[in-house]
Amino acid sequence: MTEWVLGQVAVYGAWILFIVTFLSCLALPIPASLAMMAGGAFVGAGDLSYLAVSSAAFGGAMVGDQTGYIIGKHGGRHIRHKITSHPKRAKLFQQAQDLTHKHGGIAIFLSRWALSPLGPYANVAGGIVGMNRLRFTLWGAAGEAVWVLIYITLGLMFADQIIYAAEVASDLSGLLVALVLTFGFGHWLWKRWRDHHRHG
Repeated sequence: MTEWVLGQVAVYGAWILFIVTFLSCLALPIPASLAMMAGGAFVGAGDLSYLAVSSAAFGGAMVGDQTGYIIGKHGGRHIRHKITSHPKRAKLFQQAQDLTHKHGGIAIFLSRWALSPLGPYANVAGGIVGMNRLRFTLWGAAGEAVWVLIYITLGLMFADQIIYAAEVASDLSGLLVALVLTFGFGHWLWKRWRDHHRHG
């Protein structure tokens, strides 16, 4: 997969990054982070411009986010049923919906980069819970800017070790998701215990 992604970026340049980040924001299993790192590596080699690579990746992510939001807003019940029919997706969607409902814009911001596996589902959840469109867009834009900056910079810095850098970045993302979910579960248990003793 790594060699294929590198090959596509080499052939199609920045345009492939627009397509890849767009599709990844719709929960398709495409290695967008790796593609951006590849773009950064080509920037470092002088084959692509930083502005073209970063603009394409950011633009694709923004269009993908807005598409997900619109799908959630106008097809809420149908899309919820479709997502929850797959156990793994249902779990991610529920986590994204809970975070979005409780924390609003901050959840959207973090799901762009720190909790990226939840990102596509947070887009849909934002539309379903009726989050203000401008608020969703501004928080999403801030998060996507961080996501793009991180991975293109990693590509620039570790052009010769891009596979290793991708593995490290993926591990860190997984760790952040685990920490957030653990904290959330602990908070839920604490609330249940407090309510039990309050009414006990």
